[in-house]
Amino acid sequence: MAPTTVIVVSRYRLLPTAAQETGLVEHCALARYVWNLAVEQHSHWQPGRAWAPNYIEQARQLTEARAEFYWLRAGSQTVQQQALRDFAQAMRNFFGGTHRRPTWRKAGRHEGFRQVGVRPEHVRKLNRRTGRVWAPKVGWVQFRWTRAVAAGVKSYRVTRDRAGRWHVAFAVVPEPIAAPSTGEIVGVDRGVAVSAALSTGEFLHCPGLSEREQRRLRKLQRCLARARRGSNRRGRVKAAIAKLKARAVDRRKDWVEKTSTDLARRFDLIRVEDLNIRGMTGSARGTVVRPGRNVRQKAGLNRGILAAGWGRLVARLEHKAPGRVEKINPAFTSQTCSVCGHCASENRESQAVFRCVACGHQANADVNAARNIAAGRAVTARGGRALAGPANREPQLGPPSAA
Repeated sequence: MAPTTVIVVSRYRLLPTAAQETGLVEHCALARYVWNLAVEQHSHWQPGRAWAPNYIEQARQLTEARAEFYWLRAGSQTVQQQALRDFAQAMRNFFGGTHRRPTWRKAGRHEGFRQVGVRPEHVRKLNRRTGRVWAPKVGWVQFRWTRAVAAGVKSYRVTRDRAGRWHVAFAVVPEPIAAPSTGEIVGVDRGVAVSAALSTGEFLHCPGLSEREQRRLRKLQRCLARARRGSNRRGRVKAAIAKLKARAVDRRKDWVEKTSTDLARRFDLIRVEDLNIRGMTGSARGTVVRPGRNVRQKAGLNRGILAAGWGRLVARLEHKAPGRVEKINPAFTSQTCSVCGHCASENRESQAVFRCVACGHQANADVNAARNIAAGRAVTARGGRALAGPANREPQLGPPSAA
């Protein structure tokens, strides 16, 4: 399968007026409605049993529906057609095995629409702090000009998060960060207590909510549990909770961007563990017949893993340093001595202390695991070592050759 082009978005804060916000909300609602109709048509599809309409057929049906229903005709046709194109691309990704099957979009959670065919005159800079973008049937909408918009932008996506904030994201193909050509290799061990420990001995912590913010979040969650469904009070409490959680997400994304850029600039090769994060953060509730054990403890661990930004950090490293990120088998990296190679569960005394029972080497447990990752080896269950890379050899630094 041919590699896909990595598209990264540059996001800006939108500043719509009250009238413009009404139009943006209508675009989001109609784009979500069209998307859900496409999902419903494909929900009955089975290989060899039923036929599902393609984009051309769905676009023809959309034209007929717009001619019949005035409320659908009042929205932008380009926005609705683009929702069908996005769904068709999502189905192609699903059949290609790169993504999961597209599912329903929910109001209040999936608020957004995409616009393609953007020309240079559709994005303008007003002053040092403000720019504006043209939205169909809405007009010029201002946004905060925090950095220059990349040249050659062809599309953008408007979204609204749960905190009620509007954003516009311009899709661009990013330039990779050049390797320093120093030959240095770093291992990154991701954890909960320490978000990322480097083989150099550095500890990186993903910022979250402060103690004061966490207390306020717990108080709001208790208020939400007592609020009556559908009441105005419940809506205000939910908005306050969403605002706090959005603040934590912004801090995590900012930390990931800065950390990934720093690692890509400092090291030629970055080695991480090949972790199945989706499986690790699965629920432990089980079923009625076979209920799970330690469900609350597992839920807390899942929140800690997701709050550390494990997956986003590796994804951004692969975007900024393509070909220089290597994933190795994580088996027993935390129980193996990075000095003598002895593997035993007794080596790991606690979460932070590692003391080898064979050679007496003592170090921080996360740093010791990061050094094993940097060495490119993993210990199998039978005690043998496996080098990272294809054919058990060290990978070449720099871009891959044409051969």
